[in-house]
Amino acid sequence: MEAGILYICPTPIGNLADITIRALRVLEKVDLIAAEDTRHTMKLLNHYEIKNRLISYHEHNERDRAELLIQELKAGTDIALVTDAGMPGISDPGQHLIQLAIEHGMEVTCLPGTTASITALVLSGLPTNRFVFEGFLSSRRKDRIGELDGLKDEDRTIILYESPHRLVGLLEDLKQVFGNRRLSISRELTKVHEETFRGDIDECLERFQDITPRGEFVLVLDGAEVIAKDPFEDIALEDHIQSYIDEGLSKRDAVKKVAEMRDLPRNLVYRASIDKGKK
Repeated sequence: MEAGILYICPTPIGNLADITIRALRVLEKVDLIAAEDTRHTMKLLNHYEIKNRLISYHEHNERDRAELLIQELKAGTDIALVTDAGMPGISDPGQHLIQLAIEHGMEVTCLPGTTASITALVLSGLPTNRFVFEGFLSSRRKDRIGELDGLKDEDRTIILYESPHRLVGLLEDLKQVFGNRRLSISRELTKVHEETFRGDIDECLERFQDITPRGEFVLVLDGAEVIAKDPFEDIALEDHIQSYIDEGLSKRDAVKKVAEMRDLPRNLVYRASIDKGKK
C-alpha cells in the first residue's frame, strides 16, 4: 500500500477570507485533519462547508499523537496538519510531527499561507532584506534578559511575539538592553481591530502603558547599527608605507598608494614616512 502524504496547511490568522483555494481543496480531500483545537478548526470548516474527520494534535499530546499519525500515514492516510492560526510549526505545534514524518520517509509538502511574523515585518517599514525570528521569549524575566543580551549586537531586524499581559514588561526589558531603537508593534493582524504602531521603544512604552493591551502582538525591532571598521586601524602609517617599500615600491610610490588607500592627504602620509626615518 502506498503511504499517505502529510500536508502542512496554514490557516488564516484572523480574516477567514485569507485562506487559499488550494488549502480549502486539501482540507476537503484529505482523509484526516490533525488540528491544534478541533473546535476552532471546525468553525473554519463550517464556514466553507467542509466536512471531514478531525483529530486533536496540540502541545500537550503531540509526542504520543505524532506516533499515531505516523502509523496513519504508513497505512495510506493523507493528513492535513493545521493550527488555530498561521503556519504549523511556527510558534505552534507541528515541528515534531514534521520531523518524525521525514525520518520515516513520508512525503511531506507545505502549502504557502499567512504568517503573522512576515505580515508584521512588511508592515513595520523596517529593513526586510535580513531578519531573525525569535518568537516568544522566556516568561521568566531573568532568562528573558539573557536572551535579549544575546541579541544586543544582532544587526538584522528582529521579530518577537508577545502576549498582551506581558507586553509592557517586554518593552521595559527592550529599553534596558537595547536603549531606544526603532520599533513597530502590530496586533490583531487581518482582524477588524488590526493596528500597527510605529515609533521608538520609548514611544511604544508611553503608548501601551496608558492603555490595556489586547490581542496577540508581533514586535519588529530595528537591528543594531553597523559601524564599519577601518581596515587599516591596526597598522600604523609608517608600517603601512614600509610594507609597500618591502614589496619593491619606491618611497614616493608607497606614500602615494597609502594615501589613496586610506583616503588621507599625501603630505600627511609623507611626513609619517619622514618621521619613521628619524627613529
